[in-house]
Amino acid sequence: MKKYFIFGLAVLFGTVLFMGSMPADTQAKVTYVTIGTGGVTGIYYPTGGAISKIVNKKRKQYNLRVTVESTGGSVFNVNAVMAGDLEFGVVQSDRQYQAWNGIKDWKDKGKQKDLRAICSFHPESIVLVAGDDTGIEKFMDLKGKHVIIGNPGSGQRGNSIDALTACGIDWQKDMRAEGIKAAESAKMLQDGRVDAFFYTVGHPNGSIKEATAGKRKVHFVPVEGACIDKLVAKWPYYAKAYIPVKFYPMARNKKDVNTFAVKATFVTSAKVPDDVVYAITKEVFDNLEDFKKLHPAYGVLTKKNMLEALSAPIHPGAMKYYKEVGLK
Repeated sequence: MKKYFIFGLAVLFGTVLFMGSMPADTQAKVTYVTIGTGGVTGIYYPTGGAISKIVNKKRKQYNLRVTVESTGGSVFNVNAVMAGDLEFGVVQSDRQYQAWNGIKDWKDKGKQKDLRAICSFHPESIVLVAGDDTGIEKFMDLKGKHVIIGNPGSGQRGNSIDALTACGIDWQKDMRAEGIKAAESAKMLQDGRVDAFFYTVGHPNGSIKEATAGKRKVHFVPVEGACIDKLVAKWPYYAKAYIPVKFYPMARNKKDVNTFAVKATFVTSAKVPDDVVYAITKEVFDNLEDFKKLHPAYGVLTKKNMLEALSAPIHPGAMKYYKEVGLK
């Protein structure tokens, strides 16, 4: 009997030793988080992919797995993060400002008090592409035209309406506005079904390349003038910008085209654990040079300018990292 008891103790001791030698990630529960992005032809989707690629290299260390979801854009992402359906979202800086302050799309819902900022990414210019055969050469020529302003819940819809309203164009009465997704806009323009479309996006962009490389000749229309100057001066999330035509050699334009821009920002909820946000922030910033290689639009990023255009409070997990490295 004593022999069996000693054998049992040996088995139990061996099991404890085996469990103790197992990798930590097989013992600890893996946390899964999802980043809401945008259409697959834009830069939000590859931005989410770039973040997940870098963070998932350390998934065993953090017991963290990041996935990416294509969504309807900024407004959808904010609402989904606030509802707990997404943990993170890529959101235009203007939408972050509006959600935090409870205006525009959040006028009825009120201030989104649980919204938290992490960082910002690339600038996104408001792009207006028109067919050469439409007579649209300047912004005010949009009156009476058939124009895609962006799908409801998208950033470009808000930006295009802001620009139109600032310049005295009633998008509901003065033109035929279409609420089509950005991914479908290039084909509709090339098929002759619309005269022009708006798209708020970083460069280079696949959809814009598609729009400018088809049989129908097209060009970028400047989004400029005193009305746009006043718009930019009024709102802190807007800035003067230009479209780099070097990325779109098939467009008629030979010089960079004036417009205005927002920035892509990375947001989360106050309810997302500090350690999760800290891990993601640390991996993106510690590997910034590798991150920048994942898309040409990231070439302008610096650790300093990635803390610009943030309206909501910075999440404590991100702030912990920024204080550690002297960014805050």
